[in-house]
Amino acid sequence: MSDERITFKVKNDEGKEVECEVLFTFESDETKKNYMVYTDYTKDDAGNTRVYASIYDPNDEEPILQPIETEKEWKIIETILEQIQNEVIGGDDNEQ
Repeated sequence: MSDERITFKVKNDEGKEVECEVLFTFESDETKKNYMVYTDYTKDDAGNTRVYASIYDPNDEEPILQPIETEKEWKIIETILEQIQNEVIGGDDNEQ
């Protein structure tokens, strides 16, 4: 596994440039689309790191992030995030 971080910059709602890090990408067999999950490391009101997802074309030299517009696609992404979170939590050696 590579330790190389993949980052990119986007402009937020105020027009300020923000650096984001790609957490992972995947292609859905169900939708036949590619998705990028990324974060800007900001926190929500509960202290959780904000995570975003977009559709992208991995064959583009400079991919353009497209919005996810269907509940079905969001459900696919939420399921993957839950699986990863469960693996991370379950992977801790906190057994007593």
